[in-house]
Amino acid sequence: MKNQKTSILNMTEGNPVALIIQFSIPMLIGNLFQQLYNLVDSIIVGQFVGADALAAIGATGSVTFLFFALCNGIGSGGGIITSQFFGKGNVKEIKSCIVNTGYIMLVFPLIVGICAFFLAGPALALLGTPDDIMGDAVLYMQIMCVGLIFVSLYNYASSMLRALGDSKTPLYFLVFSCILNTGLDVLFVCGLHMSVAGAGIATVISQFISGISCLLYAIARNEYFHMTRDDMKYDTQISIKVLKLGIPLSLQFSLIAISCMALQKVVNSYGKIAVAAFTATSRIEQIIHQPYQTLGAALSTFTGQNYGAGKKKRITEGYHKGLLLMFIFSVLMLPIIQLFGEYMIRLFVEDEPVIAMGAKALKITSFFYVMLGMIYVVRGVLNGLGDSFFALFNGIVEVFGRFTVPFMLTAIPAIGLWGIWWSVGIVWAISGITAWMRYRYFKKRMAIDQSL
Repeated sequence: MKNQKTSILNMTEGNPVALIIQFSIPMLIGNLFQQLYNLVDSIIVGQFVGADALAAIGATGSVTFLFFALCNGIGSGGGIITSQFFGKGNVKEIKSCIVNTGYIMLVFPLIVGICAFFLAGPALALLGTPDDIMGDAVLYMQIMCVGLIFVSLYNYASSMLRALGDSKTPLYFLVFSCILNTGLDVLFVCGLHMSVAGAGIATVISQFISGISCLLYAIARNEYFHMTRDDMKYDTQISIKVLKLGIPLSLQFSLIAISCMALQKVVNSYGKIAVAAFTATSRIEQIIHQPYQTLGAALSTFTGQNYGAGKKKRITEGYHKGLLLMFIFSVLMLPIIQLFGEYMIRLFVEDEPVIAMGAKALKITSFFYVMLGMIYVVRGVLNGLGDSFFALFNGIVEVFGRFTVPFMLTAIPAIGLWGIWWSVGIVWAISGITAWMRYRYFKKRMAIDQSL
């Protein structure tokens, strides 16, 4: 059942596949536009400033992700709890969850952003960032830390809306802000010659507009954001529920970020050509991640709403159909990357050594896309069920994998540098298999139904 005025989608009734796809398409488009923030920065900086500047931006990715992850997990946890309340049909609890998640998301990102600003230099030095790109890397990261509160604002608003089945509203504002970001990139980097600083400022301004606009629109148009004074009261129990799920999600994302930092340290040890190639392949793979991430988020909302409504057999069907959709996409992407990976790398740089390295790297990781998709599908279902243990466990698995596999593989002379990208795929496989094992255990413990 769908509310035409607010685009609220009830996923407890109707065909699961149709609902998941209907919910996913706007969110996928939105996620792709969100990734364009980084892509536009990288392409414009790489083409108009140079490979060193591209490497400087890329060197900050894992560290910035760490600080952003600490905040995004709280918003995601609040969204999952809201979706469960929506499935129950409890309007008071829905509104209370929206409000109390908002209180948390006002304070937490501000504290994290301040800490991240001052830790930028030491964190990048700890990763062994090459000296000739260190200055630009620190500057870019500090600018992004200033924008952390704006990123969190958008993620909060979009998490709440998606929990209610509205995946369209966040899309509209992302499209606009992405277009704005592109224009500001051209102005600051190409016109005013502000290099990496211009790219960072353009992104922060765009994120600010996206976050504020999305939240204000939700308040004006979505009935669940229409609050009375009583709705605005702080609720300790609901806040605890949000934190109980949100903190493990934050820790999961943070541990994954730390594991990426460990891998970045290995990459940095091979010099700026490897850093630039790794940056380009990472940007492309961020796009590849989006359909999987979108499917996982859709399954999280689908599972949360149906779990709250007590319709547990639908969770089974959603899980199986999600696996099928994931597999189809993985099979389609493999030949595309194998044949056209080099042309994708050329979007970022003109340096032939970087292009050759990046193209070969993409061919390696593309063989593991099914395992990457498995992670997102299982994670989405388990998050929707409120399995907070898995979130933390999955992060630990990735940390262990990225702290051990890259070092072991790159130490083998026959593999060497290419162990960086082989380790990416192998860690996906380890995480995907452990996620599936956790699902098999969790379904039995929860006794969702005999066929699950």
